[in-house]
Amino acid sequence: MKKSIDKPYFTSILQKNKLLIWVPILIITVLWGYAWVLMKEVLTYMGPFTFSSFRFGTGSIVLLLIVWLSRKRFPLRQYWRQLLLLGILQTAIVFLLVMYGLRFVDAGKSSVLLYSMPMWSSILAVKFLSEKLTPAKWAGLLIGMLGLLTILGWDIWLGHDWKVIIGELLIILAAVSWGISNVYYRLQLQHLPKLETNAYQMLFGTIGILIATFFTEWGEPIALNLHSGYYILFTGILASALCFSVWFLILSMIDMVTATISTLLVPIFGLLFSSLVLGENMTAGVITGSCLIIAGIIIAQVSGKIRQHVGSKT
Repeated sequence: MKKSIDKPYFTSILQKNKLLIWVPILIITVLWGYAWVLMKEVLTYMGPFTFSSFRFGTGSIVLLLIVWLSRKRFPLRQYWRQLLLLGILQTAIVFLLVMYGLRFVDAGKSSVLLYSMPMWSSILAVKFLSEKLTPAKWAGLLIGMLGLLTILGWDIWLGHDWKVIIGELLIILAAVSWGISNVYYRLQLQHLPKLETNAYQMLFGTIGILIATFFTEWGEPIALNLHSGYYILFTGILASALCFSVWFLILSMIDMVTATISTLLVPIFGLLFSSLVLGENMTAGVITGSCLIIAGIIIAQVSGKIRQHVGSKT
């Protein structure tokens, strides 16, 4: 049996006082929420795929360095096909679609659409993980879907450019791909160490992004300066490598339902920072749709947690 990474003093403190675990959760969700602002701003300096190549190339290098320093053996040869597919689904497809969609869609709205992911994961889990949809989960999914339709329908009703609608659909497809990757991970790779798995899937995903960049944005102008360098380093090192490393540590300490619900802080911070920094308008459609999506996910996830808690006592 593979031994876990030695637990540092920081980890032992979190395990003794579970309330403190919300400190790193709050930090990483703030960083992820703020990253949406940078992902939107960087498009003035380079193409969306070029930025994704820089971002995840930087993140992959940092994560692989951490893996190398940990000196843990990992069965890469045995699982490289599964890691390749996971990287394509979770990193390449998700962020190629997100970054292209961000050319037309506000950052705050984009973060809400992408974090509809738990709904798609729940639907796919019924088919591939034999999970059951309880009445409460059905209600949560329907409320969340209504939220998506509210955002899309509001933009159509207001007569937005169809590029905006297409961008929103691309980001929803990214959320679906993320949901597929979650189910695939559960089926094929969840028994492997999380840090190493994320490092190698990000590497393979970065290769996919680089290929897409070569064929679509080769020769396009790139403005590398203090601002764009900051955007790349922040999203690559902090929002990707560091946050995901801390996130996997958190996942080993709390249940998946609590973890899923805590990720809903990301679109909330995304909307907040997008409004404060970018001056994006909070329309009634975005606010209503966001509330419905977040409420739907909470209803669906909490119902499962309550059912498991009650079942463990019977």
